[in-house]
Formats: sequence, C-alpha cells, structure tokens
Amino acid sequence: MKDNKIIILKKKTRLDDLIYRYNTLSQAKFYIESLQADFNEYIEEHETYQNALNKTAEILSRFGRLHIVDSKFLPNFIFGEKDLVVAVGRDGLVVNTIKYLTNHCVIGVNPDPKRYDGVLLPFKVDDLNYIVPVTLKGGQSVKEITMAKVILNDKQTLYAVNDLFIGHKSHESARYEVTYLDEKEKQSSSGIIVSTGFGSTGWLKSVLAGASGVTSALLNKEIKLNKQMNWDDKKLYFSVREPFPSKNTKTNTVFGEITHEKRFKVLSQMPENGVIFSDGVESDFLVFNSGTEANIQIAEKKGLLVV
Repeated sequence: MKDNKIIILKKKTRLDDLIYRYNTLSQAKFYIESLQADFNEYIEEHETYQNALNKTAEILSRFGRLHIVDSKFLPNFIFGEKDLVVAVGRDGLVVNTIKYLTNHCVIGVNPDPKRYDGVLLPFKVDDLNYIVPVTLKGGQSVKEITMAKVILNDKQTLYAVNDLFIGHKSHESARYEVTYLDEKEKQSSSGIIVSTGFGSTGWLKSVLAGASGVTSALLNKEIKLNKQMNWDDKKLYFSVREPFPSKNTKTNTVFGEITHEKRFKVLSQMPENGVIFSDGVESDFLVFNSGTEANIQIAEKKGLLVV
C-alpha cells in the first residue's frame, strides 16, 4: 500500500489568518479582545483543526505516501492520475478542490463536527480507517457532480462546482452582450450568475428568493420560485442580477436553462475590470474585458465525492 499516493488538502484557520495579519499571536489576541470578543474561540477552533489534521495524517500514513497541500496552491498544483484526495476542512474546501481535479474521488473529512454542518463532509477522522482502504480498492460509493465550464475566445478556461460570476469586479454596472437561443441582446446589470445543480441551494436560491419577494409584493399574493436540482443534473441555470433597461440595453434574456443544446455566450463590452470567477473565489479569476467572449457550457468532467 505504500505505493499509493494520498494528497491531504488543508486550509488556514481563522487564527492563522489573524496571526498573518497582525504578525504575532499576542497582537492578534489584543485586537480581538479590544473588540470585546472571545479569543479563546479562535484558539479552540485552531487546536481542534490541527489535532484532526495530525490524526488524519497518522491514519493515512498507513495506507500510502502523504503529501499535504495548502488550499492556496490548488490552482497550480498538479495531481497524479491515481492520487487519492482527502480534503480536511469546511465544505468550501471540498468545492474548491473538486474543480481542479479530473476523475479523482474526493473524501471529505469533517474535522470539527460541533462547529461545521459538513454537507460535503460525510466522514469523521476515524472513518478514514475503513473508507480509505475501500476507496483504494475501488469499492466506494460516489456521488457525481455536474460542473460548469467557461471557455474564452483566447482559449482560457475556468471550471465551477457551485456557480460562475460574470461581471464587473466592483459595484459598477457590467456591460456586455448575451447570445442565447440564437438571440443577441445588449445588457447592463450587476452581473450574471450561472449555477449548477450542486449550487442551486446557494446563490441561485438567493436570487430566486429575492425575485419571489418582489413578485409577491407587486401581485399582492405569495409567489414561490424554486429551481433546486440534483447534483448530477445535466443542465445549468443563468440569472442576470438587477438588469437595467435603457435605450441601448434590454432585459428580455434574464433567466434561462443551459444544456448541451441550449448554448449561452457573453461578449464583454467593459474596457477594464471585467472578471469571471467561480465558487466565490475572487482571487482566481479570468480577465473579461472588451472583445473577450465567454462560452458557458456543461463541463466535460464531473466531480466525484465519496459518500
């Protein structure tokens, strides 16, 4: 079993971030307590996570060679074809791990069940004693996740497990032209959200909740809009945020389904600060300025979560 290579994905704790910001533990403590907050909460969370991480490494070392990787290196990390990937952290770590993988099974470990709900973290640390050998033998149960993909006309690509954001990187209006069902339309808005089935309970749910509230108030009766999907549904949904009608912009194409047959393209008309990012990670983005065209589609690869 020592021939197996196991990648452990970890993420900095809130305490790590505070120490990085304020240079020392004592200065971080002073800052938090000056706000009348409990610094012990940060200490306890950090220690619980580190203990879980250490125990995870101890268990996994019996099944193969370990390589521990901080999540900030994910965009540039090269995974081996047969690597087993174990993510130890919050749900967001699992999401941001999956989109950089190709046909790899991910085991999500909840390091702190008292603090984290762990929708994508079905296993506790001790569970690794049985789930890892089963997975290495190919006997694991897996849930497939349909992902979104954007391809620019300069061939750059970006994947999304939850959703894509297309728009201006600040609060200024985004200007672009959409093509959907062979119809073109110039728009000005707060950006476009493209959601997967996996992400349909997140940003898309929020968008539809807002639309439901506005519609209910205008019609004076309760309206509930819902587009919750299964993780493996072969479709995406796009939604335009706060579309603005004017002499030069329209609002006819503000919501729709993207499938292999129903294509969706966006042509940027923003001289600068146009961006496309996925899954809420604004630091890992594609530049989307004037003349750049984005083709949004269902990804050719799937996420694979061990359950």
